[in-house]
Amino acid sequence: MLKFKLFTFCLFVFIVILMSFSPNDIPSVMPSTIKDNLSEYGFFEGKMSEQKPAKGVVNYGLNMPLFSDYAQKLRFVQLPDGKTVDYNADSVLQFPIGTKIIKTFYYPNDFKDEKKGRRILETRVLLRDDDGGWVALPYVWNDEQTEATLEPAGDTKKVVFKDAKGKKQSFDYLIPNVNQCRGCHIRGDKMSPIGPSARQLNGDLGAENQLLHWSKIGILRGLPPDITAVPKFPNWEDKAASLDAKARAYLDINCAHCHNLSGPAVTSGLFLDWKTKDSTAYGFYKTPVAAGRGSGNLKYDIFPQKPAESILLYRMATTNPGEMMPEVGRALVHTEGVELIREWIKTMK
Repeated sequence: MLKFKLFTFCLFVFIVILMSFSPNDIPSVMPSTIKDNLSEYGFFEGKMSEQKPAKGVVNYGLNMPLFSDYAQKLRFVQLPDGKTVDYNADSVLQFPIGTKIIKTFYYPNDFKDEKKGRRILETRVLLRDDDGGWVALPYVWNDEQTEATLEPAGDTKKVVFKDAKGKKQSFDYLIPNVNQCRGCHIRGDKMSPIGPSARQLNGDLGAENQLLHWSKIGILRGLPPDITAVPKFPNWEDKAASLDAKARAYLDINCAHCHNLSGPAVTSGLFLDWKTKDSTAYGFYKTPVAAGRGSGNLKYDIFPQKPAESILLYRMATTNPGEMMPEVGRALVHTEGVELIREWIKTMK
């Protein structure tokens, strides 16, 4: 079974990548690196569903997390023994070859009372391979919550839960296939993580700043001695942060993995990463290049003071295929995120 699944996975990846890239771009991860079952990696101690990290596996959180249909996430990273990652202020940390990033998606049965249990749906593992690229591996959890199995073709799971307002929610949750993972994580001709940058990690997890903790345990080098000098994204719920800072951080994590100079949406001319300083490239009074019917017959990507006439907000607030953004990774509208961007556009000077 193991050999069959590994063969199927390798064949799937080969065909997918061959359709878009030259033979020199094919990942060099060897089949022995890829496990058939999540438990085989040894990421967790004890009962795997409890997600207690094993020695050498570090949990982390993001200041501004990506919205994924209200799924909650548990994040972990494992560096090879004796290896470190260098601090940089501008981009996702450049982890050493052999690093594994682990992200588990789950839903509480009741968002108002997580003591009522949860259901884990998937764990995505990013492996940094021998040529410095990354490979994404989707592991789907069984109903017994005892194991997750590699499923290169992804899956769909029926999800039922009570949201924070006590309302029952039910929908089909999409677990992306390898190609869909690549579509969001691609940078130029190689995959890359999206979340773990200094500005995303510069916050407390428990009682300690994450970057200070990473530095103290010896996996992060070069952290400035003054933590206040390190850039920091706010959380979208942070009442102390400015509306502009929250909106731009939200667009960076939710949109800029595609809308950047080396991303899949480069032909749109709309760049929503935090580095973009040109107001037109950021969408202000910018007419769409390739939105098609996704424009909603509106004129500008962002029309200051007029959220109802802004294409960006229109695409965030719809679930129509071919119109909604992001295209992959959501079936629901992030009501709170839409309101954040609506207020930001509305109050622009």
